[in-house]
Amino acid sequence: MSLALRGKLTGSQAELMVCRPDVKFPFFLRVPSSDVDTYQQVFAFQEYALQVRTEPRVIIDAGANIGLASLYFANRFPAARIYAVEPDVANFRLLEKNVKPYPAVIPIHGALWKENTELDLIDPGLGHWGFMTKDRHDGGDAAVNVRAGVRGMTVDSLLDECGVERVDIVKIDIEGAEREVFEDPSKWLARVDALIVEVHDRSKPGCSGAVYGSTTDFEDRWELSGNVFLARRTGCVVKP
Repeated sequence: MSLALRGKLTGSQAELMVCRPDVKFPFFLRVPSSDVDTYQQVFAFQEYALQVRTEPRVIIDAGANIGLASLYFANRFPAARIYAVEPDVANFRLLEKNVKPYPAVIPIHGALWKENTELDLIDPGLGHWGFMTKDRHDGGDAAVNVRAGVRGMTVDSLLDECGVERVDIVKIDIEGAEREVFEDPSKWLARVDALIVEVHDRSKPGCSGAVYGSTTDFEDRWELSGNVFLARRTGCVVKP
């Protein structure tokens, strides 16, 4: 692996260009920032490593951040179409830049939620990877508000909008909003063959209960690097 700095410091932050032999095109991280930790999780720790019996055709990367998981999937499964969903504007801009060389990766500015509505994006102080969404009418501390009017969408509306009838893999790392997304997944869960979910009970109690309680018909379940993997045996993902 080779690394090179690109551009000048902007305030206290620089942009780092990363070249890896297992990634077709260079991509960019902000340093110092939580981008470095995300990079380590995805590429060094291989937290999205999967065994498959057939190549996935459709992948959703929810909570895509700056697109590192999407890059991992795009390079490992080059025939797959990947929908990368990210609510934060700064993250989304770098996501667009990172996936621009990949026409099969489609960036979508928004957040998964239990209904189609406008959300607020809040910053709990965890860095670029920790932004949380909440219903605009829930109130809360306005001092931590990052952006109002973020587009919230259900998984089924996202699939319909993208013209996807069935999805092979849905990766979900949405900082606690999984509790709302899995509150009533009856309209979309049957269209999904495999899930990779990071649950955030530490920041929003009830997340794991919502995920586990609604996915009992997935035959295979295992954990790796803090993620819960769930797979149907009729799908492409194989339990290790």
